[in-house]
Amino acid sequence: MTTIGTVESLWCYPVKSMRGVEMSEIFMGFSGIYGDRCYAFKSSTARKGFPYLNANVQQQMLQYQPQYRHPERASQPPNLVEASSIAPGVTPASSDPEDMVLDIVTPTGKTISVDDPELIQLLREGLDDKTQLKLVHSDRALTDCRPISLISLSTIRQIESECSIPIDKRRFRANIYFDFASDESGFAEDNFVGRILRIGSTATVMVLERDPRCRMISLDPDTGEHNPDVSRQVAQAHDNFAGLYCAVLVEGVLKKGDAIELEAG
Repeated sequence: MTTIGTVESLWCYPVKSMRGVEMSEIFMGFSGIYGDRCYAFKSSTARKGFPYLNANVQQQMLQYQPQYRHPERASQPPNLVEASSIAPGVTPASSDPEDMVLDIVTPTGKTISVDDPELIQLLREGLDDKTQLKLVHSDRALTDCRPISLISLSTIRQIESECSIPIDKRRFRANIYFDFASDESGFAEDNFVGRILRIGSTATVMVLERDPRCRMISLDPDTGEHNPDVSRQVAQAHDNFAGLYCAVLVEGVLKKGDAIELEAG
């Protein structure tokens, strides 16, 4: 194994299309990051293949901040230690509902429960009158495509330089942001497609493909303001790809600062 970088930050997105929560450590299971995209709002006017309300349609979603009522319980399954001690390593149980109780801080600063009907009314503002929203919850991440997304800060800095405007890394809504150990240029992680990465002491992923980007990267992560220059640059200069999609081969706990190693081959 060759060390290629370190974890700069870890992010979970408890509600699809709302702001993320930065975590100092988190469990990465076969279905993805623990607690990631476990809530979403199903929209009656969305296309069948993607039935959820998202910030491309309702930009104000990015101004809503999820927060765990019990953050100390939200980073890993309740039986992880016990399950890991049973050879060859038992897959841990899903979360207990009370461990993952979620509140939402609205743009006005009001805190309400994720299942409060008032939240649906707020999210419907400005939408078509025919649009009906329904909160859905899943123990398995309701990700768009693959369980894990990863991007280097080198890539983000290159896009920033090309666009000549400050680029907040949160635009890319990755689970894992990382720094290369050496002075690599942007998009160097594209070379890892088809390779295996170990993150920390045990967690291992297979890099499946480059991450095809949508309009979300053109939205300011704080205000939702649209700047088409960002997505246009990625589309024109980089075939609309930025970052990587991964599948989990070996589960494990990830921590900020963990080494990322590339398997020889």
